[in-house]
Amino acid sequence: MCGIVGYVGTKNAAPVLLGGLEKLEYRGYDSAGIAVINDGKLNVVRRKGRVSELFSAKELKGNSGIGHTRWATHGAPSESNAHPHVYKNIAVVHNGIIENEFELKEECRARGEAFASETDSEVIAHLISFYYEGNLLSAVQSATRRLKGSYALAVLCEEFHGIVCARKASPLVVGIGQGEVFAASDISAIAAAGVDVYALEDGEFALLTDTVHFFDCNLTQIRKEKIEYDAEEETPDKKGYRHFMRKEMAEIPEVLKKSVYDFTVEAYREFYGVLKDTGQIQIIACGTAYHSGLCAKYAIESLCRVPVEVCIASEYRYLNPIVRAHTLVIAVSQSGETADTLAAAELAKSKGAYLAAVTNVAYSSLTRIADCVLPTNAGREVAVAATKSFNAQIVLLYSLASALAQAKGRQGCLTEITALLEKVKCAEEACEEVRGWVPHFLGARSVFFLGRGADYASSLEGSLKLKEITYLPSEGYAAGELKHGTLALVDSSTPVVAVITQRACADKTMNAVHEVYARGAKVFLITCFEEYCTRKEVSASVLIPACKEEFSPVLSVLPLQALAYYVSIARGNNPDKPRNLAKSVTVE
Repeated sequence: MCGIVGYVGTKNAAPVLLGGLEKLEYRGYDSAGIAVINDGKLNVVRRKGRVSELFSAKELKGNSGIGHTRWATHGAPSESNAHPHVYKNIAVVHNGIIENEFELKEECRARGEAFASETDSEVIAHLISFYYEGNLLSAVQSATRRLKGSYALAVLCEEFHGIVCARKASPLVVGIGQGEVFAASDISAIAAAGVDVYALEDGEFALLTDTVHFFDCNLTQIRKEKIEYDAEEETPDKKGYRHFMRKEMAEIPEVLKKSVYDFTVEAYREFYGVLKDTGQIQIIACGTAYHSGLCAKYAIESLCRVPVEVCIASEYRYLNPIVRAHTLVIAVSQSGETADTLAAAELAKSKGAYLAAVTNVAYSSLTRIADCVLPTNAGREVAVAATKSFNAQIVLLYSLASALAQAKGRQGCLTEITALLEKVKCAEEACEEVRGWVPHFLGARSVFFLGRGADYASSLEGSLKLKEITYLPSEGYAAGELKHGTLALVDSSTPVVAVITQRACADKTMNAVHEVYARGAKVFLITCFEEYCTRKEVSASVLIPACKEEFSPVLSVLPLQALAYYVSIARGNNPDKPRNLAKSVTVE
């Protein structure tokens, strides 16, 4: 969960590296560093904190270098644990986790070598140095054969003009421009007009000098297909908004229009045939994507009567899951690089499942292993806390539910989904009312979100958003479960947010509202039923448009996202870059 950037060219490398790291800071911002070679000598600057702490390093001279922005796994955020790690004449930046770190370090210490950090990554520099005999590419290959775990590497050597890159289970791309070449964790760091970009696959290497050569695991030179990308889209701009998160929330109406699919059209004819035979669905995902799966489960089971199991990917991959014949597995990941989701998806495929990938990145690792790719078309999402990508995921999955219903001889619902999109703007306008709720959350000891059915899925996502960017302890609960233990935690310092959009269980959820009100909690309501807004138990409410109940999370989550955003700002946080978190979770 770190950002890597590398450069070889005619320009001074340091400013290029710093610019790339700024674009990758969403991947980690505990510490950062760069290494540049000038006159055969490594010059390294590392700092604790964000990339801005490195700006003094822009004066470093040299035309080749590597940079890194870190999200800590092994070792606390500190200057000594920051990358690049250097041993003798070798500098390394690493994204991933080395699982046999202890054994390798013991081997190095037995040779009399000492370590300067607490990281697992430093041992890679020691191994490459040990194997280096004048051929850096060969030394990196020998070192990586000793590594267990995941890695994306960019390596410098004082005796070599260029960079060697390697990849296993962690993303890495290489770019070729006019008289310059690049390496990065993703396209955003190197996207520019005229730069051709190529993705490394597991076990592959790249040699960056005046041009780029690609190699397989045996160092046999190979050819690669370049990735098609939109340079403007990969270079995000706040467009006048204070934060990327707010900009991305404003983009939701337009994004949703791009995420509605008709799976009966020719482009998806094969997938529609798979839906006809599907007898069971398993959705595997993590975090926000997991919540989109829960929303889909409610809609698919209600509309199609096909059983759906939603699995946390980190659990699925270790549970020896049961995958029966005609099981459709849907892997959901915004980045398409989520390590647990990738591992779970590969496991499902090995058991014979048909794998569909729902992702926002067309060139991701997940798309390369899927039988069918369902892109959300949300555009680049920079803020760590997912907003528009979540709404895009659920609308796409609702489209899938409509197609599945038709495939099973039931009534489709694309018309209702399209009509829903027209109501999003009204819901967005109502969201501004949550600004008035903010003072009640600033001194909260904890916050609870309540709902039933689809509203429960929305409550889980609302709770996660609040935790991510405000750092307030928060939980989402099925409303009926409140009295089975959790009610003991409710008092006057515990705001409760209730979501009610389903008529059949509205009064049942209101029973939970009565219970928390009786214990002194202030209740904040999100509903499409106006009559509940004036109840004495409700301190404040947001009235959203009514829609088909199965699809209500598209609307009900909007004020929940806005609440988290405004509380985050009021608490003095940067909602785009919450502490301890990274956008793309590429480690287990």
